[in-house]
Amino acid sequence: MSLEQSPTETGDADPEALATRLRFGLAIDAAGIGSFDWDLVTGRLEWDDRLLEIFGYDRASWPGTIEAFAERLHPDDATRTLEALQHAIDTQGEYDAEFRVVLPTRETRWVQGRGRALADEAGRSVRLLGAGYDTTEHRRADARVARVLESMNAAFFALDRDWRFTYVNGEAERVLQRPRGDLLGGDIWALFPAALGSDFEVHYRGAAATGRERVFEAYYPAPLDAWYEVRAWPVPDGLSVYFLDVTERRAAEERARAGAARLALIAEVGAVTGETLSSGGGEGAALQRLAEAVVPVLGDWVIVSLAGPDGRLRDVGSWHTDPGQRATVARYAELRLAALPPDAPVLRALASGRTLTVADVGGTVGRALPPGEVSDVFWTLDPRTGVTLPLVARGRTLGALSLYRSAGRPAPDDDDVATAQEVAARIALAVDNARLYEQQRRLAEGLQRSLLSAPPAPDAAGIVVRYRPAMEVAQVGGDWYDAFVQPSGPTVLVIGDVVGHDTEAAAAMGQLRGLLRGIAYRDGVGPAQVLSDLDAAMEGLGMRTMATAAVAQVEQTPEQRDAGLTTLRWSNAGHPPPLVLHTDGRVEALAAERPDLMLGVDPAARRHERVLTVRRGTTLLLYTDGLVEGRDLPLDEGIGRLAAALADLGDQPLERLCDALIERLRPEGLQDDIALVAIRLRPQG
Repeated sequence: MSLEQSPTETGDADPEALATRLRFGLAIDAAGIGSFDWDLVTGRLEWDDRLLEIFGYDRASWPGTIEAFAERLHPDDATRTLEALQHAIDTQGEYDAEFRVVLPTRETRWVQGRGRALADEAGRSVRLLGAGYDTTEHRRADARVARVLESMNAAFFALDRDWRFTYVNGEAERVLQRPRGDLLGGDIWALFPAALGSDFEVHYRGAAATGRERVFEAYYPAPLDAWYEVRAWPVPDGLSVYFLDVTERRAAEERARAGAARLALIAEVGAVTGETLSSGGGEGAALQRLAEAVVPVLGDWVIVSLAGPDGRLRDVGSWHTDPGQRATVARYAELRLAALPPDAPVLRALASGRTLTVADVGGTVGRALPPGEVSDVFWTLDPRTGVTLPLVARGRTLGALSLYRSAGRPAPDDDDVATAQEVAARIALAVDNARLYEQQRRLAEGLQRSLLSAPPAPDAAGIVVRYRPAMEVAQVGGDWYDAFVQPSGPTVLVIGDVVGHDTEAAAAMGQLRGLLRGIAYRDGVGPAQVLSDLDAAMEGLGMRTMATAAVAQVEQTPEQRDAGLTTLRWSNAGHPPPLVLHTDGRVEALAAERPDLMLGVDPAARRHERVLTVRRGTTLLLYTDGLVEGRDLPLDEGIGRLAAALADLGDQPLERLCDALIERLRPEGLQDDIALVAIRLRPQG
């Protein structure tokens, strides 16, 4: 029907029906749709003006045959288009095809055709009615979009509402490792079953359900074996998905994290071993802390071994990243050395001094273990790969570090092995240094103790001496005490401290102690004279050292004996003041308003001597500064704490008192050597 026809021409006088037809006609015209009617009995094909225009015919030249339609079809589309028409006729069904037509001007257009076959009473197709419209612009727009999508370096695909692929670009083919022919029309969950239950399914369905974009990273296992960064956003007819293969980026990030962890581990190993060994914790404690530090960076579990003085290997530390397996590793460490064959990796590493990487620990070690508990424990741990590293320092093999990895973790790479070697080298050096320092400390301590003789035991007094070396080797030095009786009966107590903390200081201490003994062991010489003569002897003998010292002399006249009194004479050369615990519980510091110079500064310096009369039962305490001064304790505060402790503990026996004072003042351990000497005057009779 033409829009120009009048109601009279149409034979329809109903205004409402006319309006409906006009609206329908306008809609068809606006959509650019043309119609056709093919009489299958006569062969006559009727087209309206719109369809004629689309195919490049005019009314005068249109022959009205199916052959005229076929003439305009593009050669590549003709067969399938005509087959679609024939199928609709044969089945009395629908016809739906999109095809290209070639106009006389050689212009190519895309046309979408749709129709339905009508049958007579006998069930034979007699007519095919339908419509067609020009889709060229849509095709061009789709082509432009496709060109953009194909040129992208990111993968893209589209899914319909039934989760079937409707578009796949070239990059998606490459990343998904499948041609688009295998993907288009296929169900994503059937083609990629590992996506079911994964983050892919959660986010794809979530985007479709909520209408909101989802951005996430997820891993797809073999055969893709890759990490993807995905953006999925819903569209009216399904889901559009943009994704990038970020496996290399993730691997680079993981390498960076692993590298940072390895560097942190190396730093931690140095700190842990140095701190623990220097604090007196011993090799076992240090290596146990080390074992706890190296997992999981270098392995899932570890055993640290040391060779003893007799050359026998001992497992001294173990750890597992799984708390539930730590007791199992510890038990294996108790059992394994006695059960290992002679060619076990740890023994070969010790013998060769070389790192050994074991690709199959079960085959190399597990199968060689005898039946029983050690084998059962080994297979419970079930290590897959391992690295055994000798602990070598200064050409000596001190032990071994054995690192193991379980199933699901890749074997150690070159960086892991290099880090383990650096860790092993630092451990070995720290242990070797600690042993050398311990030897030095024992030597110096032995020297000091050999020079510090036992105190005398006069009838009228009890004397107790104590010497405690610091836990740090470098603190062994020049603290000393002395106690002896002069020929005429007075008792002399000496406390001293040579400046410096090393074996030279200990040697200087021995010289000073010997000089002081020789000078003081004569009658009629008081503490001040002893210190003056000692200072002069140091100058004259060329002793380039300085020291502090305090000398006390305990003497008693017959009259004092009858009265239960005793005289204390003392002189102090820059040393912390001695403390006196009186019988009434009062503590007095023997301090001068202006202390004398220390020894070794000015041999002409005047020395002062002071006198105090005390009752029998009094206790005199001389000590070195290690007891009352340190990084955490100022000297004045320390002396005050010592005086309070002496008052509090003074009723204890002298032996117990000296030990209790050290424990109370230094409960966390010693930062410096401590020497002290104490005398308690027994009551007369």
